[in-house]
Amino acid sequence: MELEALSVGQYSFIQNAYSFGFAVMAAATLFFWLMKSEIAPAYRLAITITGLVTAVAAYHYLQIMLSWGAAVDVTSGEVISTGKPFNQAYRYVDWLLTVPLLLIELILVMRLSRQETIKRTTVLGGAAALMIVLGYPGEVSSAGGLRFVFWVLSMIPFVYIVYQLVVGLKESISQQPESVKNLINISVYLVIGSWLFYPIVYLFPLVGLEGGAAITAVEVGYTVADIVAKAVFGVFIFMIAMRKSQEIEGTASTVSKPAAAAENETSKPS
Repeated sequence: MELEALSVGQYSFIQNAYSFGFAVMAAATLFFWLMKSEIAPAYRLAITITGLVTAVAAYHYLQIMLSWGAAVDVTSGEVISTGKPFNQAYRYVDWLLTVPLLLIELILVMRLSRQETIKRTTVLGGAAALMIVLGYPGEVSSAGGLRFVFWVLSMIPFVYIVYQLVVGLKESISQQPESVKNLINISVYLVIGSWLFYPIVYLFPLVGLEGGAAITAVEVGYTVADIVAKAVFGVFIFMIAMRKSQEIEGTASTVSKPAAAAENETSKPS
């Protein structure tokens, strides 16, 4: 990154985006974990992983902020490199951990059979990790051709994941309770929509954006996509788990009432 190509305004805008990303991820983590007790035990693992995703993201956004501040000096009114590199690897380490977990939390909240859960989480999680690994070399490359090659390679597992979410899970989604089908469908398309933003942002430097404008577009774009894909998606996962928990409570209440009535009837003196 040629950080000295940034204006002070662009540098501050990116710094504020990182700060906002950290605040959103930290707040989301506290919400998911503090509210976990309101969820039925069958869905608590999904919510635990949802909070883990945002917790990992919050940590890495803190590290990104510190690295960004250390790489540049703006006290003179200009953006001057300090000689310390801005560590772009933090994003990819974060994605390598959180992107597979995002898919796993969706599968867990759907509560499929044990065999299908293991199969789906393994296949989708592995494809997601491969997608991130293939994207990193192009991200740090200064050669436009190499960046495009790795973009194409990383899009192969991406397309596979989209196919599995839209087609592969279609039957499983159709078997979900009516109260959550719409939420699950929204969650699936939210994942796809937010993830589509990443390959688009990845190509910004290749479509005419240069210097500070390219850096700003990429860094802010990735941050917005992260917030939607992790925090906003997590809220939908929480809503699905909450509705399913309420249905479990309602069923238990319905079953217990006739049982209690029968017990009262038999206890009456003849």
